[in-house]
Amino acid sequence: MDNKDAEKLFFIPFNTGGHWLLLAINPIREIVYYLDSLGNDWTTYPDMKVLIDTVLQAFRAQRDIQTSRRGANSITWIKVACPQQRNQIDCGYFMLRFMRDTLALGRLKIPIDYFEEFKCAFYTKDQVDEIKEEWCQFMIELNVCS
Repeated sequence: MDNKDAEKLFFIPFNTGGHWLLLAINPIREIVYYLDSLGNDWTTYPDMKVLIDTVLQAFRAQRDIQTSRRGANSITWIKVACPQQRNQIDCGYFMLRFMRDTLALGRLKIPIDYFEEFKCAFYTKDQVDEIKEEWCQFMIELNVCS
């Protein structure tokens, strides 16, 4: 980060070994937004939490931030109530949609109950197909498929 004091939101698509979920991280505030279309808690994936906490602690050390022992574990994990998938195969598309929705709004904070503009219990087939089409178009434009 060139400007190490500027707030930014970093997206980390994470595959647990068979399931995609999205982590959106604000390293300055040490907040990890956890979006899982299966509704699991981050404690379901302890190795993921250890990895991300370690990365944020290394980021803190790089910025020479001194913290007390109590403050050393001050990383905040927020489970976002996001739309849930109705099958076992669309998790990657949901993860892409969560990322796209956040980027479209240009915000550095994701509300616990997701964004009002995109709030729903489930994405419709058309909404999932929309992100599939956008992803295909993106890949075609990158000329990845040739």
